[in-house]
Amino acid sequence: MNLLKRIHLFSLLGVFILASCNESINKKEADIAETYIADVKKEFAPDKRVALFDVHAEKLKGNYILKGESNLPDAVSALKEKLDAESISYTDSVQVLPAKGSKKARGLVKISVANLRGKGTHSAELVTQAMLGTPLTILKHTPGWSLIQTPEGYISWVDNGGIVSLTDEEFADWKAADKLIYLNTYGASYVNPDTNSQVVSDLVAGNIIEVLGEKNGFYEIKYPDGKKAFIEKDKAKPYLEWVASVDQSQEDLVASAKKMMGSPYLWGGTSPKGMDCSGFTKTVFFLNGLIIPRDASQQIHTGEMVDSTKNFENLEPGDLLFFGRKATDTSRERVVHVGMWIGDNKFIHAMGDVHISNMDPEADDFDKYNYDRYLRTKRIINQKDEGLLYLANSDLFMAKNEAKPIKD
Repeated sequence: MNLLKRIHLFSLLGVFILASCNESINKKEADIAETYIADVKKEFAPDKRVALFDVHAEKLKGNYILKGESNLPDAVSALKEKLDAESISYTDSVQVLPAKGSKKARGLVKISVANLRGKGTHSAELVTQAMLGTPLTILKHTPGWSLIQTPEGYISWVDNGGIVSLTDEEFADWKAADKLIYLNTYGASYVNPDTNSQVVSDLVAGNIIEVLGEKNGFYEIKYPDGKKAFIEKDKAKPYLEWVASVDQSQEDLVASAKKMMGSPYLWGGTSPKGMDCSGFTKTVFFLNGLIIPRDASQQIHTGEMVDSTKNFENLEPGDLLFFGRKATDTSRERVVHVGMWIGDNKFIHAMGDVHISNMDPEADDFDKYNYDRYLRTKRIINQKDEGLLYLANSDLFMAKNEAKPIKD
């Protein structure tokens, strides 16, 4: 091999080595960036159901571009601080939601029950529901769907036909208005104060509605979109009067649960129209003035431990029983079901439909299947926990002021 060929060969080898080194450095930096993204996500958004941190880093001409979106500005700031500390050059293109300047980032459910899905399409999984009058944070709008967050923190998509979007001022006006809570399991509103008149919409227990006055044994109501109607007075109660009267008593919780006996099981459901196991317990407690986390795997982390050894003598009506697969040396615990204790060795739950099961091995209706997968029982009545929202202490539905007399 002559001298020129050798020089050329070594030059190519040098270029290859340099390129390989640069590629290795770039990959290392990319790995560092993605590692920090993962660290921040683990710290600030370990549960994607209630926190959005969909961020990634892309390499472009020696610079990294942070892309994606999040509803956690503190998490985005923490990521940038970590990258700055490593002197990693980047451009911040992360969209923090709701976007700055969003004029209508408030929302209200305007139909009896809105279906909330994992993606912005009707074919996507039903992940939860929100009832009429539920305040929402609108994270972003698309032509047909909105990404929203519910009062218990659940992030999901809703068909825009089921909500109204409001400015902060419009939302404040709504909160200042007098309201009712509908307490009948199922019902309807009417064009006139007459049950023989045209139906305006269906209603279910837990609907929160603005009230305008009274007429002939009916309340006149106003929907979030401005539509007006009438409902029978004995089917509803002024919200402030109701919220002052509920105290999550054992008797009331059991009574609320039994009113939904036979309701069909619906994955993602949280209303009398259909509910899954945790949607059932969530609805029971909401109708008694307490908002609890959405899913069984979240509910189990609230409240006080009562039992984990099937010593059911310690249980009281209103306690939540959790079921699933125990942790092993190679697998984590998996919580898949929840029910509510009602006493006399029995619990009520949504499984196929809402029904009562027995934990007494000697009983004819013994529920061996759930007995064998029992994990533990938690008590949330009168417990203080960041996952529990007592409506009596909250301004979620109404500004904290005195209710005005309802006009005849």
